[in-house]
Amino acid sequence: MKKILVPTDASEYSRRALETALEFARKFNAEIELLFVMHSPISYDSNFNSYIISPEQIEEVGNHVFEATLNGIDISDVSVIKKKSQAEKPAKGILEEIENEKIDLVIMGSHGYGAVAGSLIGSVSQHVLHKAKCSVLIVK
Repeated sequence: MKKILVPTDASEYSRRALETALEFARKFNAEIELLFVMHSPISYDSNFNSYIISPEQIEEVGNHVFEATLNGIDISDVSVIKKKSQAEKPAKGILEEIENEKIDLVIMGSHGYGAVAGSLIGSVSQHVLHKAKCSVLIVK
């Protein structure tokens, strides 16, 4: 096991997934890739006006997500690569990253900040679990 992918949206579940990934990375001397996937390049304001999200805005939001995810977690002894991406759907972006980067293991939270709170397992997690070509560990 060389590469562990941790998709994050800065939720508490993502932070727990990162903490679990750090345990694996330390044990197997693996690298962690922390991935933020921005949903769709189109956003809406409070008046339902649509606008295109710029690469700079994705960068800014991604930096905030990484900061919130890493806050208070010691990563000093593990190689952590931060990547930002944009996809039509977060699950699609995660699956593309698994394929493109030859990920050995995905560790992700069971829920995120998705639209359906309180479901048994989040829709993104469920989609990745069923479609990924590598092992996936879902953390509660």
